[in-house]
Amino acid sequence: MQAILPTAPASGATLWTGRILSGLVVVFLLFDGAIKVAEMDVVKQTLAELGYPADIAFGLGVLTLAIGALYAIPRTSLLGAILLTGLLGGAMATHLRVGSPVFSHLLFGLYIGLMAWGGLFLRDERLRAMLPLRR
Repeated sequence: MQAILPTAPASGATLWTGRILSGLVVVFLLFDGAIKVAEMDVVKQTLAELGYPADIAFGLGVLTLAIGALYAIPRTSLLGAILLTGLLGGAMATHLRVGSPVFSHLLFGLYIGLMAWGGLFLRDERLRAMLPLRR
């Protein structure tokens, strides 16, 4: 088995870019989870348009908040990113199924996922050591 070689610590700009990207993802997840937990009418309407029963809003909101919390905590951020990838994949599959606009709805999950993984990659030295980008 090959050992993981240590990488150089991230520069200040790299670290802060990663923190900002990750922070934006966490803010989005908190907002998205909160409006689902509050069971707002717009959430129920949107779920109905997507073909889901309105009574799943609360559970989906709790799940989103839990994933956001896991992603926000440095010790569990990798697990949070993996779970978030699954959540976003489900959202993208739903938008594909109902024929939502591609760049604004369908690919929104991809945009959030790239921000989440990019932010984690830039701020986590261990992840950069496991997935080195080669020149």
